[in-house]
Amino acid sequence: MIDPQTTIAELKDLVRAFSQERDWEQFHHPKDLGVALACEVGEVLEHFRYRNNEEIQKSLQQQDVRRELAHELADCLWLLLRMADVCSIDLASSLREKVELAALKYPVDKAYGRPDKYTKYQ
Repeated sequence: MIDPQTTIAELKDLVRAFSQERDWEQFHHPKDLGVALACEVGEVLEHFRYRNNEEIQKSLQQQDVRRELAHELADCLWLLLRMADVCSIDLASSLREKVELAALKYPVDKAYGRPDKYTKYQ
């Protein structure tokens, strides 16, 4: 599986099948998945804590560090996919809608090159 050839539905099926094979669906309630996701995001952030951008870029050139980060990101994706599946959320349409809403909050002519929150543009 690689990004350009894999659908979100295929990824959902993959993690659902893994969970079903182990009888883990009984543990996959939205709250529990959300807590697990927060924990995994913390593990992603450990790769960046107390480092500046230059140090981060340098460390990511190391194959083992890059692989560790990839696994932590995959854990986050796994939990997002499970939560979306359990809650019957279509991630693709939800992301499309969110991008459209963000475009209204952050018009290019006002937000270009600026990191401000949208309230600064109103």
